[in-house]
Amino acid sequence: MWVFGYASLIWNPEFPVAERVVARLQGYARTFSMRSIHHRGTAEAPGLVLALDETPGAECFGQALRVEEGHEVATLGALRERELVSSAYLERHLAVGLADGRRVEAIGYVVDKAHTQYCGGLPVEEQARIIAAAVGGRGPNDEYLLNTASHLAEIGISDPELDRLAALVDTMRRNRG
Repeated sequence: MWVFGYASLIWNPEFPVAERVVARLQGYARTFSMRSIHHRGTAEAPGLVLALDETPGAECFGQALRVEEGHEVATLGALRERELVSSAYLERHLAVGLADGRRVEAIGYVVDKAHTQYCGGLPVEEQARIIAAAVGGRGPNDEYLLNTASHLAEIGISDPELDRLAALVDTMRRNRG
């Protein structure tokens, strides 16, 4: 069983991983397009989390994570509890290309554009303002952004939009302090 990670699943999968390989998913973009009312914000003060946003011609680089044998059922249950907490994500079986040339089918969670938490197209300054202030059940929203950006860089994935957003959030935090 493979899982496609494009954000926190890369640095905090919470399941036993047998293999990690940089992977490419076509037809989706990694965007801060979902309001977080549980993990990185609250219903009263939503944060933002990354989502796979279906976008023709786009591609998203992430990491394919192969679940250790014998842990598939427990992993799928834990992923559903984590990712489908508010039904803003849809579970999909996605065809991903691995950096070593293999192609695998991976479970991935894509944003439901019809869901009330979908907020695609927010200006980057508004995204930064929200992320700099929000806190949810799994911690500060800016921690999520910075962990994702640093771990993508660590595995050799460049995401200039995330880096720009992280710089804006950092500037906002320093100006507050």
